[in-house]
Amino acid sequence: MSVGIPSTRANTNQSTGGINISVDKPTHGNMLNENYQYHYGTELTDKEFNQLSSFIYNEYGIKMPPAKKIMLQSRLQKRLKALKMTSFKEYCDYVFSPEGVNEVIHMMDVVSTNKTDFFREPTHFEFLTDVVLPEFTAAGQRAVKIWSAGSSSGEEAYTLAITLSEFSQSKTPIDFQIIGTDISTQVLKTAIDAIYKEDKIADIPLTLKKKYFLRSKDPNKRLVRIVPELRQRVKFGRLNLMDDVYSIGETFDIIFCRNTLIYFDRETQEKVINKLCRHLRSNGYFFLGHSESITNMNVPLKHIKPTIFKRI
Repeated sequence: MSVGIPSTRANTNQSTGGINISVDKPTHGNMLNENYQYHYGTELTDKEFNQLSSFIYNEYGIKMPPAKKIMLQSRLQKRLKALKMTSFKEYCDYVFSPEGVNEVIHMMDVVSTNKTDFFREPTHFEFLTDVVLPEFTAAGQRAVKIWSAGSSSGEEAYTLAITLSEFSQSKTPIDFQIIGTDISTQVLKTAIDAIYKEDKIADIPLTLKKKYFLRSKDPNKRLVRIVPELRQRVKFGRLNLMDDVYSIGETFDIIFCRNTLIYFDRETQEKVINKLCRHLRSNGYFFLGHSESITNMNVPLKHIKPTIFKRI
């Protein structure tokens, strides 16, 4: 799989099945006088907000209505501080200059929302175990490919890996591969490292914790890591759902795109779903988040259960 955009270097790591992502550091801050001081009271003008919000919507599909001005200002203040800039005008000038191409990646890291958990919306994973995987194996299928689109820091992708691993061990042996993509390089690094705070797995059954998570040798850190056997089944890469063509040359049996489309308007949602479906095989399954729907959309999906669909 090849995913990414210019200025993001992605190298396949054969030992973990992941993609190591390194983002070039911006050079603009080095040109600034070291005596410059960042002002915490710096405010985003309406003109600057409109300029940034239009860019974010047009390039990434994320809605930024006027009510989100304060939120955008607050999140981007971190970037002003990092770049030692004194105004949002200076920041906008930089972002929209040829020298600011790398800063767009950093900007989207702080702008995009990344809320996820292990076994979030558990009925979907139960449906996989009880319906989808038995259907596949009954038809003689022994290999399954899944795409977690908008995978954030990897909890969904690893939950899928746990679900398929459990099915393979307790019911019918299957081979499986999971690919997770997101717009944020920051969360993708977390996903590739597969290291999480211990409280993130508090609600996972003890038997699964012992089988799929390693505790840090330092008890004071209270961290866990996904076992290598599972990490090898999951790959991650950067992808913008607003791209006209997705740089994934594969067809999947299942696509999860949950709680990502809620940040897009309906027209954009429909376009994204249609592009995702180009990579979903006939009769493959498509999962949305419980707050999302395809009502009145022209998409090649038929309703199976709430938020669960099949490719026509």
